[in-house]
Amino acid sequence: MIGKASTILSTGFVDNIGNRYPAAMHIGPHKIEGTVFLAPMAGVTDRPFRILCRRLGAALAASEMVASNPALRETRQSRLKRDHRGEPSPRVVQIAGADPDMMAEAARFNVDQGADIVDINMGCPAKKVNRKLAGSALLSDEALVARILAVVVDAVDVPVTLKIRTGPSADHRNALRIARLAEDTGIAALALHGRTRDQQYRGEAEHETLAAVRQAIDIPLIGNGDITRPAAARRLIETTGCDAVMIGRAAQGRPWIFREAQHFIDTGEFLPPPAPDDIQRWMLGHLQALHDFYGSVQGVRVARKHIGWYLQGLPGGEAWRRQLMGVEQADRQLSLAAEAITAVTTRVDPATPVAGSAH
Repeated sequence: MIGKASTILSTGFVDNIGNRYPAAMHIGPHKIEGTVFLAPMAGVTDRPFRILCRRLGAALAASEMVASNPALRETRQSRLKRDHRGEPSPRVVQIAGADPDMMAEAARFNVDQGADIVDINMGCPAKKVNRKLAGSALLSDEALVARILAVVVDAVDVPVTLKIRTGPSADHRNALRIARLAEDTGIAALALHGRTRDQQYRGEAEHETLAAVRQAIDIPLIGNGDITRPAAARRLIETTGCDAVMIGRAAQGRPWIFREAQHFIDTGEFLPPPAPDDIQRWMLGHLQALHDFYGSVQGVRVARKHIGWYLQGLPGGEAWRRQLMGVEQADRQLSLAAEAITAVTTRVDPATPVAGSAH
C-alpha cells in the first residue's frame, strides 16, 4: 500500500529559541511545496476556486465534501464536485459518511476518477451532516471511527488523510485519542480544527489541544481555525508545532491570503497589498471560470456570493454588492463587477492593506 507513512522534511525557518519549522512535507509519495492549505468548504471550494487558490499560493486544496452514498453519485452536483480538469496535482477529494463499506467504496470510486489523496471528513459541524451521524458527529463513536479509517485506508493505494475537531464538546475532547488511532490505522496526515463540534465557529480556536496532538503523533499535523491574517498562520505554527496551516473562511474573496501567509511564514515579512489591477484580474478570471464551469445561468448565481466576499469591507462595497445581486446576464455581471472592484480598490489608501491582507 502507498501512503502508510509520511515524512516531514527538515527545511523551513528557525524561531528565536531554535525550533525548526518545515517548509514542505510528504503526504505519501507527494511532496507538498508549502505550508498553507485551502480548507474544504461546502459550496465554496469548487474547481474554479481551488485552481485560483493554488495559483495564488495554496500548497494543497481539497474538494468540497462528497457524500459516500452511491445513490447520490450521478447527480449533477456530485459530478461537478469530482471534476478535476486542469487542476494541479495532488488532487484531494474529501468524502463524508458513516457507513464504513460505503466510505471504502467512495474512496475507490474517487481514486478511479482522479483523486491523488482521499480526505475523510470528521470535522464538519453542520446539522444536516451531523443528523446523518457523519462529519464531526462521528467523534462521539470512536469504535466506528476506527472501522471507517481502517477500511478506507485498506481500500485504496493512495494516501488517506483525516480532518477532525477537538471533540464533540468541551467536556468530551478526544482529539488526542482520535489522532493516535488515525496514526495507528495508517492515516497519512491529520488536519485539526481547534474547536469542538458544539462550538461550531464560535469562540477562539484552542491551541493547547493542537500542541498536545503534535507531541503525540509523528504524522504531519495541519492546524485550522482563526487563521485570518498572515501573522496568525506563523503564530499557530510557532505555538503548536503544527507542520502546516489550513485556511478556510478567510480565503473567501481574498484568495491571495495564501501567498501572503506563506511569505510571512518563510521570511517573517509582510508582502505589500495586491495592486488593484491584480485584484480585478484575479476576480474577473474567477467569475469567468465559474460561468464556464457551471454554465452561464448557474454560474451567475454561484458568482454572487464570491462577488460579495471580494467587495466586503471595502469603501462603497456594500452598495455595489446590492446592485450586482440583481444582475442575471453573465456578460453584464462581468462588466459591472469590473467597474465595482476598480471603484472600491482605487478608493483604498495604498498604504493600507486590502481587507483580508492586514498584518
